[in-house]
Amino acid sequence: MAHLFRELSLGHSKRETTPPPPPSMASVIPSDLPPSPLGQLAVQFSESDLRLIAYEIFVAACRSATGKPLSSAVSSLSVANPDSPINNGVSPASPAVQRSLTAAAASKMKKALGMKSLSSLSPGSTKSPGSGSGSGSGGKSKRPTTVGELMRIQMRVSEAVDSRVRRAFLRIAASQVGRKIESVVLPLELLQQLKSSDFTDQQEYDAWLKRSLKVLEAGLLLHPRVPLDKTNSSQRLRQIIHGALDRPLETGRNNEQMQSLRSAVMSLATRSDGSFSDSCHWADGSPLNLRLYELLLEACFDSSDSTSMVEEVDELMEHIKKTWVILGINQMLHNLCFTWLLFSRYVVTGQTEMDLLYACESQLAEVAKDAKTTKDPEYSQVLSATVSAILGWAEKRLLAYHDTFDRSNVGTMEGIVSLGVSAARILVEDISNEYRRRRKGEVDVARTRIETYIRSSLRTAFAQRMEKADSSRRASRNQKNPLPVLAILAKDIGELAVQEKRMFSPIWKRWHPFAAGVAVATLHVCYGNEIKQFISGISELTPDAVQVLRAADKLEKDLVQIAVEDSVDSDDGGKAIIREMPPFEAETVIANLVKDWIKARIDRLKEWVDRNLQQEVWIPVENQEGGYAQSAAEVLRITDETLEAFFQLPIPMHPAVLPDLIIGLDKYLQYYVSKAKSGCGSRTTYMPTMPALTRCTTGSKFQGVWKKKEKSPPSQKKNSQVTIANGEGSFGATQICVRINSLHKIRSELDVVEKRVITHLRNCESAHTDDFSNGLGKKFELTPAACIEGVQQLSESLAYKVVFHDLSHALWDGLYIGDLSSSRIEPFLKELEQNLTVIAETVHERVRTRIITDIMRASFDGFLLVLLAGGPSRAFTIQDSQIMEQDFKSMKDLFWANGDGLAMDLIDKFSTTVRGVLPLFSTDTDSLIERFKGTTLEAYGSSAKSRLPLPPTSGQWNGMEPNTLLRVLCYRNDESATRFLKKTYNLPKKL
Repeated sequence: MAHLFRELSLGHSKRETTPPPPPSMASVIPSDLPPSPLGQLAVQFSESDLRLIAYEIFVAACRSATGKPLSSAVSSLSVANPDSPINNGVSPASPAVQRSLTAAAASKMKKALGMKSLSSLSPGSTKSPGSGSGSGSGGKSKRPTTVGELMRIQMRVSEAVDSRVRRAFLRIAASQVGRKIESVVLPLELLQQLKSSDFTDQQEYDAWLKRSLKVLEAGLLLHPRVPLDKTNSSQRLRQIIHGALDRPLETGRNNEQMQSLRSAVMSLATRSDGSFSDSCHWADGSPLNLRLYELLLEACFDSSDSTSMVEEVDELMEHIKKTWVILGINQMLHNLCFTWLLFSRYVVTGQTEMDLLYACESQLAEVAKDAKTTKDPEYSQVLSATVSAILGWAEKRLLAYHDTFDRSNVGTMEGIVSLGVSAARILVEDISNEYRRRRKGEVDVARTRIETYIRSSLRTAFAQRMEKADSSRRASRNQKNPLPVLAILAKDIGELAVQEKRMFSPIWKRWHPFAAGVAVATLHVCYGNEIKQFISGISELTPDAVQVLRAADKLEKDLVQIAVEDSVDSDDGGKAIIREMPPFEAETVIANLVKDWIKARIDRLKEWVDRNLQQEVWIPVENQEGGYAQSAAEVLRITDETLEAFFQLPIPMHPAVLPDLIIGLDKYLQYYVSKAKSGCGSRTTYMPTMPALTRCTTGSKFQGVWKKKEKSPPSQKKNSQVTIANGEGSFGATQICVRINSLHKIRSELDVVEKRVITHLRNCESAHTDDFSNGLGKKFELTPAACIEGVQQLSESLAYKVVFHDLSHALWDGLYIGDLSSSRIEPFLKELEQNLTVIAETVHERVRTRIITDIMRASFDGFLLVLLAGGPSRAFTIQDSQIMEQDFKSMKDLFWANGDGLAMDLIDKFSTTVRGVLPLFSTDTDSLIERFKGTTLEAYGSSAKSRLPLPPTSGQWNGMEPNTLLRVLCYRNDESATRFLKKTYNLPKKL
């Protein structure tokens, strides 16, 4: 039946004169107030029961401390027994007993706690100290005049109950003369002194009786000061209390049941706790004592204004402390309980009264001092629970302070931070064994906590803004060019960083000198995780990708700037914070994407070159000057379009990646040039193979017959150059001219393209003066040289093709074959002139001179080749040298064209070799032989004396070169020459 007894709610009678009081702060617990760390009672009491128990202890302790009863509003009335020795000789209204209150003096306690006192209120304030409770009759409020009356009002005890309690204490005092109050078990004595006649009705008496027994059960059995052992006293007391459920307890002095109760109670209450005192331990076990003391401390707060203390708090507190001897409270426990009361009062009153918060912080500083001076396990347990509860409440707000605070309430943040840091220091520095094992210098509790709060709250805020950005993106899906999520997020995080720097970092800086740096480093890491994931999924340059990367780059610069500014006074200049911010490398990613874009473009352009040049017919573009091919026009157009597309890319680093584009375009144009000139051959492609050396057969008859037989009629291929020029597909003379024009066009347009690049650069948002004043990276390096080389190669190829391929019938197959008078150079010059006319009309005037010069050089080379390597079908006498001189002059005149052609200086320059060789053909044979021997001996030394070596063909004809002299002798129609060649080298007469 005991559990049924414990669950009874024992209140006052319905006939109580005082109306039901408003609930105490302890009974109004909002959801955000942590559970009380002072502990929970194992037996159930109502709030009013606990207040009455606390009030009884208060009255008893104050009476005992002064030796006189504490006066209340009714204590001036005569009591039932005026002859009692308690009243004898003492006036109830004397100052020693009455302790009247004044409200004029400012409270020292309030001042110490930093709380406002009545004197600090406006002059017009009419608030009364201790006001807010009516008298027992329910009439108009009146100002209490004594501490006792103030306490009765604050504890919400009716005058009738107060009168009964005081009568009982008078009786107890009469029966316990000379005993200290701490050696008295109050509930036991009250059971002995109060009868049912002292109560309004039997119901009220029964409720009081059961409450008194529950107090004994709670203080002696459930929450004893001294731990219980297996004694008969505890078993007997439990049986008596539970037996009271079956039949009412007889409380007479000589009653056997009461004697048993007293015996069991005193046996348990007088057990020693090791303090060598004669105190009875019935209300000093935890958490009963702490709960009762908390109710007493609550009386310090004005019942009409739950956020402020009564003005008489100093005197009231002085009296409350007198209960310490009964409740087992000391200064440390008082500081702890009072700290919790101030804290809970701040929380339940809306968390707006900063006086309460500062008072709590001030009191917590006292707790911190206490914690350093004692290692009492019971105290440490309550200390840990209390401080943990306060810290937990503070951290619940600080770990997500962006949700907790805004401009309207940020003023309370510093106080809450200070409270949380103070609580954390006590927990770590004074309670944590781990901290004691480590050197204190290694742990900065405040700084560590602040970093935790900043990082936690900003991570939460980041996640919220991430979700917000995603919602914003979804909402704008139907809009034109909606911003990507990470671009929206970057803007939001930038704003969050600025808000953090302006609103919160100045508060954090009191405990952490680089709070802003920690904040932006946290945001940098959070956004960095998202941007890295985004970057890993990018495969090509898109507008969305560029928007996100540019936004990320701007955000990073802003965050780093804040970190640098915040760390300017740090020992390492902010390097530690910067190390926490691994770069996004957004610009590098953009640059790499642009490079990929450039590479893809260039690869496509090269594919275009391959595809288009296979179809190119190399005919001049209609209605265009310069005679270049359609492919050249397309190449330049595509180059312009590529540059235009590049500068339209929404990127911040055009100047930085421009060199990559120029290099790519340069290679692409160079590739076009190499393709344009490929397949057209070179000088060696068209040069005929030199026949083996032979000697002439002398004798005019055989020679004449041989000449007629070997001679090829020059008229066979007359005028065939037109067919040759246009009949070889894309490699005809005209087509080669168009190729040359195309390369010249590209070369000449590169300057225009480079100027256009500079113009684009000037319009770039990120360009600087150096970007367009310095030519490096904006000029084509490969293509100009390739064009020059290509024009040279094609010009030479064209020249030797015309001379040795297109006109081979007139030169190689016709010139000086047989009778020289009938096979002179006129047919060759005539066809050559026709070809020159076509070529001159086709090629650009800027390259015309070069091409005609190359044709002239090829013609001179062909003329010498006929004379020195024309094969056995050709033989010359000394008299033929005149014809040769005349024909060569005719050739030079063709290119001079009466002053309208090439300059005479140029003609002389390239005719030097021919002019050096022709005199050999008019030199007598013996002289030639001697000169040959002399030059050979000079070239080969003494080894050539026994036998003249055969000089190799160098191709570099020269009048003093052995091979040249030998060839003149080979083609000399002279007996001496033939005999010398037969004897010296045994050369054949024919192949």
